[in-house]
Amino acid sequence: MENPRTSVKVLKPFIFCGIFFVLFISAANAQEFNCTVNLNTEQLEGSSFNYIENLKPALESYINEYNWTEEVFDEEERINCQIEIGFTSGSSDFTFSAEVVFQVQRPVYNTTAKTTTVLLSDNAWQFNYPEGKSLIHDELQFDALTGFIDFYSYVMLGYDFDTFAEFGGSDYFGRAQNILNLAQTTSAVGWSRNTNNRRNRNMLISDMVSSGYRPLRLAYYQYHRLGLDRFVDDPTEARREILNALKEIQTAKRRSTSNYLFDIFFDAKSREIAAVFDNAETGIRLEAYEVLRQTDQGHLSDYENLQN
Repeated sequence: MENPRTSVKVLKPFIFCGIFFVLFISAANAQEFNCTVNLNTEQLEGSSFNYIENLKPALESYINEYNWTEEVFDEEERINCQIEIGFTSGSSDFTFSAEVVFQVQRPVYNTTAKTTTVLLSDNAWQFNYPEGKSLIHDELQFDALTGFIDFYSYVMLGYDFDTFAEFGGSDYFGRAQNILNLAQTTSAVGWSRNTNNRRNRNMLISDMVSSGYRPLRLAYYQYHRLGLDRFVDDPTEARREILNALKEIQTAKRRSTSNYLFDIFFDAKSREIAAVFDNAETGIRLEAYEVLRQTDQGHLSDYENLQN
């Protein structure tokens, strides 16, 4: 299967405006991610937990040096992501609880800009990490530390590939679901279907692989590949594509019983959408505002200027 990210590689010499692109750049097998991990350990009390700072380089190596796909990525094609881990507790048996935020970005073609493709949060990560523990990638045997990272790595890949091709991320969402299924055979925290928090890993991946949310996934492609990536060449047509994507999301949301995936989209995109339509023709701008007013009540303050 052709890598949907590299199938649009012809545009990449123009990503960095004003910088000469070397045609003979090495096609080294760069890994998929360029992730930065940040730790907040303020709530961990006692010097016995000082070693937890070692988790930052350990996770960065684990994510950035592993080949998560069968595709070949050039260095400039790697997926930028930032992972913020806030520890909420640590115990004498080296069990830690943490809240995590994942932010994933990809370039907007023909520009130097990047767009946030997805912003995810998870407040129920619990894992064991004694000093000196090695992180080993093994998707056949579940570990609460690496399994969590594996799951979200595949989710991030799924979202990223969906922006380059229609349902381009299906394989990676499927792999994330496999990890979820394996985790549910254990007593690991945060993986159960039975939880009071309906915005959880189970709901996230179950919805992403559900046929009921295929229109939303198609909208990711339309918004990014047909909209943002063509904005420099034809802003009017790009805005129309983005507006059509928003209309598809509006229709899909009306038919859905859960707002979770839609909230994920707008949490990442609301300010960007407002900027896209800020200088649009009056009719398009007002039409976009009306769609957004009905579809994304949680970010109405971001869209106020579109009424003028």
